[in-house]
Amino acid sequence: MSGTHLSPEAHARLVAELDELRTVGRPRISAEIETARAHGDLRENAEYHAAKEEQGRMEARIRQLEALLRDAVVGAEASTDAVAAGVVVTLDVAGDVEEYLVGSREDRHPTLDVLSVESPLGRAVVGATVGEERSFATPAGTTLAVRVTGIRLP
Repeated sequence: MSGTHLSPEAHARLVAELDELRTVGRPRISAEIETARAHGDLRENAEYHAAKEEQGRMEARIRQLEALLRDAVVGAEASTDAVAAGVVVTLDVAGDVEEYLVGSREDRHPTLDVLSVESPLGRAVVGATVGEERSFATPAGTTLAVRVTGIRLP
């Protein structure tokens, strides 16, 4: 699988974050640097150094978002027909029932863990329907059966 799989919601949130950093963040940090520069000797100016460090972190995040969005695979609007990025899935793994938001590390939910579509478990259940059982190999090499017991929208 190439690129990061994103739900439409995660993609829109990341595009908005990138736009905010470019249009608001850059001018704000430039103004802070100019203000700190006006205070004199830059070698001993903590405000200047803090602003430059923040600028570096912001530029790194901009580059990260640009690369992520350039290579992103955006899923279709989520539906409850089958497991896909953007749905909440209930899984029964060896009697342990857990609920996950299916997506990528860029997806977020206030109360659920995110199940990456690129993880062994995620790859096993993507495309499965309610009641379907699949198996997957754990990183330790054990093969486990997993049954999809529910699919819903977040």
